[in-house]
Amino acid sequence: MKLTIITAAALAGLLALPLAAQETETTEGSGDTLGLSTGTPEVGSTYLEAEFGDWEMRCVTAPEGQPDPCQLYQLLRDQDGNAVAEFNLFDVPNEGDLAAGATIVTPLDTLLTGQLRMAVDSAQPRVYPFSFCQPIGCFVRLGLTHGDLDAFRAGNVATIAIVPLPAPDQVVALGLSLTGFTAGFEALEAYNAEARVQMEALIGTPDTESTEATE
Repeated sequence: MKLTIITAAALAGLLALPLAAQETETTEGSGDTLGLSTGTPEVGSTYLEAEFGDWEMRCVTAPEGQPDPCQLYQLLRDQDGNAVAEFNLFDVPNEGDLAAGATIVTPLDTLLTGQLRMAVDSAQPRVYPFSFCQPIGCFVRLGLTHGDLDAFRAGNVATIAIVPLPAPDQVVALGLSLTGFTAGFEALEAYNAEARVQMEALIGTPDTESTEATE
């Protein structure tokens, strides 16, 4: 790995020598004058913005000028360490008692009629239906109240249980770690609050221009 990095860096330096020799003056940040592109992020690509304990804040690259939408993410594994499901959580502002939403993606061979159950620590589990399936898996879309988020903040682990299609008499229990959730959700709320301000400014800009044009 280190050898590859060193070799690539050396090669980049050698390729730059003929170009630099043609320049009579060199200045810091002269990549444009050398005809070299630094590239731009691909719209729709996912990247890691920050980590909070066992949670990741992942964002999706938006078109230029727009804020990138972000969510909290955690990969769920079974007792053998196999990746089984994904948990994506997003905040829902100004929706009454509904404080956040989440999407859980499970394998295609999940028994949909068995539904999904989630319980924080030793609390009574709640049951959620599956919404739909796609080639990448089956989706559960659930709403989280302020009480649910308080339980997440105070809890240690949420147990998510699903039923495998090949073995309908069995239950697969997955642990959703709550370590770092409080800090992660606060960061997500702060990020999205700023993003909403940016979007409101973008949406308001055309109206302002059209008003000025008619005066």
